[in-house]
Amino acid sequence: MSDSLNSPEAPRTADDERWHRPGVSVRHTRPKGEPRFPDGPQADPAGSHFERRIRSFQPRRSRVTAGQADALQRLWPKWGLDIDGQRVLDLAELFGNDRPVVLEIGFGMGEATAQMAAADPDTDILAVDVHTPGQGNLLALAERGGLTNVRVANGDAIILLREMLTPDALSGLRVYFPDPWPKKRHHKRRLIQPEFLSLAATRLRPGAVLHCATDWEPYAEQMLEVLDAHPDFENTQPGGGFAPRPGFRPLTRFEGQGLDKGHVVNDLLFRRVRHR
Repeated sequence: MSDSLNSPEAPRTADDERWHRPGVSVRHTRPKGEPRFPDGPQADPAGSHFERRIRSFQPRRSRVTAGQADALQRLWPKWGLDIDGQRVLDLAELFGNDRPVVLEIGFGMGEATAQMAAADPDTDILAVDVHTPGQGNLLALAERGGLTNVRVANGDAIILLREMLTPDALSGLRVYFPDPWPKKRHHKRRLIQPEFLSLAATRLRPGAVLHCATDWEPYAEQMLEVLDAHPDFENTQPGGGFAPRPGFRPLTRFEGQGLDKGHVVNDLLFRRVRHR
């Protein structure tokens, strides 16, 4: 079956109808080298333009439902962005307004992102992930909810921050439940490291809040340690330590399942201090 869900060349069969039902995964049998979604996110938008480094993420290849595929095909040209590192973004042009922009790194299936966007329409959200089903799902949720303050970015958030955003471009940064890389030999892959914080600080305007959340307690302790030690950030908690979950961060299904199993979720809210 072609990636196009509306191909006029061949008559639709019973099998075609079956793949168009909501929640049914789409099996792609495209010729080798043909893009998965011709009008959607690229497989490797930055290509080999930048040095290879230890990545903090691992692309997940899972099935895309018909609804997600349809959203990717229709909405990506309008609300999608490939992180190629070849241009500097004008966020006012990207969103069509001059509202504050919050960057969210790793949004999963996008349910929490859509809820936050609906609850705060005066804030724009640039949501980054490499999970194709999640990208399609968030686009579909944004369309269904009439959310014009969401843009979906595909690729490496480090390249986005370093190459494509200007200084002081962001009013906030959210990193919810990043991969904890629990094995000790993989700790170097964790996103929240001093080098990442130094880069993020250059793109956050003074007073902007970096909000992290994790259900992996050893990672939470490391986050707190590196954030406390970084000169560009200060804890918003008067007594230091972790923060209670703020009301604007929705309780996701994934998080609820973890809490039912006895997991402890820790939030960290640190403010970007004034430029030195």
